[in-house]
Amino acid sequence: MGLFDWIFGQFIDVIDWMDDSQDTMVYRFPRKDNEIKYGAKLTVRESQVAIFVNEGVIADILKPGIYELDTNNLPIMTTLQHWDHGFNSPFKAEVYFLNTKRFTDLKWGTKNPITLRDPEFKMVRLRAFGTYEIRITKPDVFMREIVGTDSHFTVDEVENQLSNHILNRLPAVLGESDIPILDFAANYVKFGDYITDKIAPSFDEYGLELTHMLVENISLPEEVEKALDKRTSREITGDLDEHLKYQTGEALGNSGNSTISDMVGMGAGLALGQEMLNKRKPTDKNTPPALPTRDETVYHVAIDGISDGPYDIRKIKSLIKMGELQEETLVWTNSLKDWTPAKDVLSRYFNQNTPPPLPKS
Repeated sequence: MGLFDWIFGQFIDVIDWMDDSQDTMVYRFPRKDNEIKYGAKLTVRESQVAIFVNEGVIADILKPGIYELDTNNLPIMTTLQHWDHGFNSPFKAEVYFLNTKRFTDLKWGTKNPITLRDPEFKMVRLRAFGTYEIRITKPDVFMREIVGTDSHFTVDEVENQLSNHILNRLPAVLGESDIPILDFAANYVKFGDYITDKIAPSFDEYGLELTHMLVENISLPEEVEKALDKRTSREITGDLDEHLKYQTGEALGNSGNSTISDMVGMGAGLALGQEMLNKRKPTDKNTPPALPTRDETVYHVAIDGISDGPYDIRKIKSLIKMGELQEETLVWTNSLKDWTPAKDVLSRYFNQNTPPPLPKS
């Protein structure tokens, strides 16, 4: 190989990137002190963009296509350096390929329970987890804010940061949703779309698009789940009498294979069931009616121009007996529109204090 072949062999004349890793977001074309030949071919495939960086500054962004690196097809090259050596003169520039496809199945999940207000449970703690999808939409922003000078940037380098970003916004989003906890399971798809719309704008500052969030599970604390199970069991049971009859029939049908302890347990269960049924029977005709309730009305009394009370009827009788409550004393109770003389309201209690007429001599 001649000297000139060796020299021109140091110049790169084909620039492209074939990715089979499925997790690479940014790849810097390996230059290693080799220089890019003027007129070299650059291939940018679908779901890729290429960024030229000159002296640490983004010089140009190229979309999918085939480019010949000269001043006609790449105008920015006219500012890279002076071309003093003709068309075969090399130039130095870094070329980064960015993968613009969707990166899927990224994980998110609550590390600690989130406390929320709920219209039925009042306050509840829950955990949630699922997956999300992203893609690069602003290559220059993503390069400046996230990648820097990393020559091989993979999705796992940013996944933790993005997941933490989601979890930081999630409590506020859940609080704004106003969806009852019991309705979450039936609305996973709708809820996933809702939180995507709410959280996606914050990804824009990284040059990324949050394309979709999937909610795989929202779980309640174990104690709450047990309470729900008990409540569900009660709802399924339906009519208590019919349920007791069914349980009794099942116990009798299986008694042939029971042990003595099972028989004892069954007897106790039957006795309890009979007792509950007896409590539900209507009252026997020979059962005496309930005792009448005494007068529970309370009264306010105007004594010396001051409202006193309220007093029940026993106290009222005592005041009448002691002479502190006269027939003209004003009284008031809930059934009265205004203060009324006691004789018009409590006349039957004053007559009790009237002595019978003296016997005639």
